[in-house]
Amino acid sequence: MLALALVCGALVASQASLVTTSTGAAIGGQGFADTGSDSGTSSGQGTSSGTVTGADGSTGSSGSSASSKGPRATNKPGRTPGPTTNPTAAPTSNPTTAPTSAPTSAPTSAPTSAPTTNPTTAPTVAPTTAPTAAPTVNPAPCTVFPSTNVWNRRVDTLPVRGDSATLISSIGLASVLHPDFSSLAWNGGLGYGIPVNTVNLSTPRYPVSFYYPDESDAGPYPIPASPKIEGGSDAHLLSWDTEGCYLYEIFDASKSGGSWFGGSGATWNLRSNTLRPDGWTSADAAGLPILPGLVRSNEVLAGAILHALRFTAPKTCPNHIYPARHDAGSYSCATYPPMGLRVRLKASVDISAFPAQARVILLALQRYGMLLADNGSPWYVTGAPSASWNDDDLHTLQQLHGSDFEAVDTTNFR
Repeated sequence: MLALALVCGALVASQASLVTTSTGAAIGGQGFADTGSDSGTSSGQGTSSGTVTGADGSTGSSGSSASSKGPRATNKPGRTPGPTTNPTAAPTSNPTTAPTSAPTSAPTSAPTSAPTTNPTTAPTVAPTTAPTAAPTVNPAPCTVFPSTNVWNRRVDTLPVRGDSATLISSIGLASVLHPDFSSLAWNGGLGYGIPVNTVNLSTPRYPVSFYYPDESDAGPYPIPASPKIEGGSDAHLLSWDTEGCYLYEIFDASKSGGSWFGGSGATWNLRSNTLRPDGWTSADAAGLPILPGLVRSNEVLAGAILHALRFTAPKTCPNHIYPARHDAGSYSCATYPPMGLRVRLKASVDISAFPAQARVILLALQRYGMLLADNGSPWYVTGAPSASWNDDDLHTLQQLHGSDFEAVDTTNFR
């Protein structure tokens, strides 16, 4: 569960300890009971039927629309969420449509030879209808940020931070690496993890009333009829518009009386590297987007994760480093990590004996590492739920501990 701190200079003095237990048996009879998480995953938001495409590219059968929670007092996301890009409010129309300045009337300059009489129809004027469709050229595919984005940059050749040992120890040397996702049909059948709704330009847009509007993007937000919402108190609602190429994320999403509410919300142009204003939260404590840091089954099944992952730590300091835009801790920065800290699995760790799905994840942790995005249980790496996960494979990740990681010096990243 995310403990949120008020943004305007106020930092949380303490964090709520979230304990979550997901029940179910892993394949092979090994228990997959998980306790604690950054999201406080517990119960669903209520269910209704619907079909939504998940982050793994599969189609979910059962959607979850938020129950009638309505607006309520709540802490900020992750205790203090904030957008990582400086979105200028998500567009309500296809950004690829022709410019609005296309002429809709005859040219203002007189024709080269003025007619001797007042013509009853405009001379070969500009087209009677401005081109309303995007150029015939196909737009670039919608990837999760450009290849130059900080999430997509490798860190396996970067130096180790001078204070790496101290920071890793404060997170937990003996704590195990924990996959905060699985194939379990939990949360009303939506699964264990943070689900993703794949939407397009025709998906209905809704205004959202935020508890922290001063650090939220106004919207409107595309929300399917039966959206998948993360179970538990964080109730993240992620909408990935693969047609307009925008990402919309809401923390603590709920619906009441036909209206949508949230703790905070953020939008990102996925074709841009622009960050949120410094000091702003998002749907995450570090002011970062959530989607690019999720472990997604379609990537693992394809054999490669080409981006950093998202993880949580129990205690953080009141500071953030690039690309984070917000912090949510109150502990000494001499000992505890800042939001945005990048860590990687040591190259000396032999991952060759791990099963297929675990090995793909561990290779990504060696090459791209993971970003500290929220307060929560130590070394919890976040993913999207999927029936394709092999829980036995995922369970082997717990053979690794905090001592197998090192903090990376990303000073030159911009």
